[in-house]
Amino acid sequence: MQSSRSSGSLVNTLPQWVPSGAKRYLAHTEEGVSIRELARAAGCHASTVLRQVQKVETRREDPLVDEVLLQLGHALSGATVQHQQEDTAMSQASYQPSVQPDPDMLRTEGKRLLRHLAEPGAVLAVAEGMEKAVVVRSFANETKNTAVTDRGIARAVALKNWVECIDPGRISKYRITPEGRAALKCMIAEDENRASGFAEAQTPFALQPTARVQSGVEAEDSRRMRFTSYETPLAVLARRRDKDGTPFLEDVLVRAGERLREDFELAQMGQETAENWQDILTGANMAPYQGDDMVGYSPSAARRRVAEALRDLGPGLGDVVLRCCCMLEGLENAEKQLGWSARSGKIVLRIALFRLKRYYERIEGVGGQMIG
Repeated sequence: MQSSRSSGSLVNTLPQWVPSGAKRYLAHTEEGVSIRELARAAGCHASTVLRQVQKVETRREDPLVDEVLLQLGHALSGATVQHQQEDTAMSQASYQPSVQPDPDMLRTEGKRLLRHLAEPGAVLAVAEGMEKAVVVRSFANETKNTAVTDRGIARAVALKNWVECIDPGRISKYRITPEGRAALKCMIAEDENRASGFAEAQTPFALQPTARVQSGVEAEDSRRMRFTSYETPLAVLARRRDKDGTPFLEDVLVRAGERLREDFELAQMGQETAENWQDILTGANMAPYQGDDMVGYSPSAARRRVAEALRDLGPGLGDVVLRCCCMLEGLENAEKQLGWSARSGKIVLRIALFRLKRYYERIEGVGGQMIG
């Protein structure tokens, strides 16, 4: 099916801060762009785009995420506010006309909001029909409002997965995610470098480098990529270079790690949240997965794909990939927990990512079966 507008036009149509996965989801659901067409434009396998699309669809149970996707979808299709009001699927809060924040506004307000949410006992409260969201902190048997922000900012922060809904309802409550803490750390580091005169060492915050790896931008842009959207161990290593100037991690290795993390995050959305990944690494009580068990986009299928990838890596390599790529654990802490010598983790992680890349290349046909 051919869309009336190319998938690449979404980059210019939607706000700059919208994650690439959400842009592809909207291209698919609102524009009718096929999964295969999106994958060709991104320069990646169709199963990667399908995972992103289904992951966004799963997150629509989050009230803020659902609201912002509805509004972005209507904006994309040129719908008016009156049409939005006639959409019975939209909540009362979604009827309110919303001006999407620009990258600078989101950076400023997002950093302030995340600072307050990073405090112990802090949650973001969002009530139906209210234009503002409030950060509430409980401490010493006392509850106190510590920050207020526009609902549009709260929606954008939720779509970027910086906060997650822990109690949906008339007054939904949100808490900061590991990605939110990493983004806060990145913004603070950028500000400190800028104040010290090293601003040129940082990539502008509005850039979506991890998304660029998956979006198939031109080679020149790819050479300049800095993976600073989240300050994960993989992002840090992706910016480093060997003595000869070559990147410490090739783009294909970064994509392999991100692919595993996509499935890992989706696996956590299911009912079986107490998965013992250590048992999977050691092969305890695990039968091999076959056929349809490895395809599809349910949390259980994602859990099986993660399990099979970790089992293929085995203890050691699987441990460091699980800790650093999936659980976003720092390399130094991973080295300490695994009993390794200092600064050895990055070498082992690179070896593990090479193995993981080869594993995905070997089973790529299975991923292809996900596309009809």
